[in-house]
Amino acid sequence: MNIVDSSGWLEYFSEGPNSDPFAIPLQDPSSLIVPVITIYEVFKVVLRESSENEALQVVAAMQKGTVIDLTSDIAMKASKLSLQYKLPMADSIILSTAQSYECLIWTQDSDFENLPGVKFFPK
Repeated sequence: MNIVDSSGWLEYFSEGPNSDPFAIPLQDPSSLIVPVITIYEVFKVVLRESSENEALQVVAAMQKGTVIDLTSDIAMKASKLSLQYKLPMADSIILSTAQSYECLIWTQDSDFENLPGVKFFPK
């Protein structure tokens, strides 16, 4: 199973220089887990930089994977991970979700660099 964090989704949709590696997990929605916090983050950025229609299209593509809501268990585990690794809230929720669903995280967010279970692509 795979999780693409918000930076990966945004890189892929903008066809940025690192978009190719993110195409690998994104082209297999059957093995894609989508933490709901990534929908929030990606929708917000696309809405700010483009239009609501574009943001809705992006979310529709994201929802082809299995969307995972934030549960109490994921939230509490995220709190512990945030303290352990000094991660921001959204990143700790993504990491907690990945650990709960045994996923590999695909990212270019330096907060995840050197963490276990992460495939990191420097910007």
